[in-house]
Amino acid sequence: MKKRLVMIAALIILLPALGMSNAISVRLGYYIPSFKGGPDSLWTIEFDQMNFKKANYQSSILGFAYEQFFSREISFLFSLDTYNRSRTGLYKDYVGYTIDNQDYAFPFEFYAGDFDITHAFNVSITPIQASVKVMPFGRRGTIVPYVGGGVGLYLWSVKMLGYLVDFQDAWIYEDPDLGDVDIYTVQPVELREQNRLSFGTHFFGGIMIPVANKLAIEAEIKFNM
Repeated sequence: MKKRLVMIAALIILLPALGMSNAISVRLGYYIPSFKGGPDSLWTIEFDQMNFKKANYQSSILGFAYEQFFSREISFLFSLDTYNRSRTGLYKDYVGYTIDNQDYAFPFEFYAGDFDITHAFNVSITPIQASVKVMPFGRRGTIVPYVGGGVGLYLWSVKMLGYLVDFQDAWIYEDPDLGDVDIYTVQPVELREQNRLSFGTHFFGGIMIPVANKLAIEAEIKFNM
């Protein structure tokens, strides 16, 4: 499950003074997954079949960073962020009926159903990134623009808990009015993919606004590829 994330409007509180040779930051930001990965990706399958909205998986993040300044214009940045989002959704096109102690998914187009078919989908990502940050006009001023990029290691996990329509187990329901109707079994699901690793690159740009001797605010956009 390849990760492509966008971080916007990140607020960073610098603990040491900006003039010092290094800084430790507490980062509060916002992640927007790009929801890509091809037709077989979990993102694509979940958004096609379930009533999840992309906004359901946009979330604030908390992170930490260490920044080492090499000059007025260039610094090295090591950062660790956390992203975790879980939502419960239902199948958009199917409803459930129980026949002979077995649950089946019937098309919502023709049936009201006795119950909704739901499961929770959880995504957790921990990006660990090393970056070079460039401040073309130096780090002194009212507004300090910067750009940068680097490489990252992404530790991620995916969990699914609830009920799943098994499209590999198809049955025919003989409806007295509609004739033969395709239905599918509904199975309990508890799937976990944990501690997976992927590598990627990232690019970012933003502005830093010093507000005190030891305090600054940053607004940043970051693209993780």
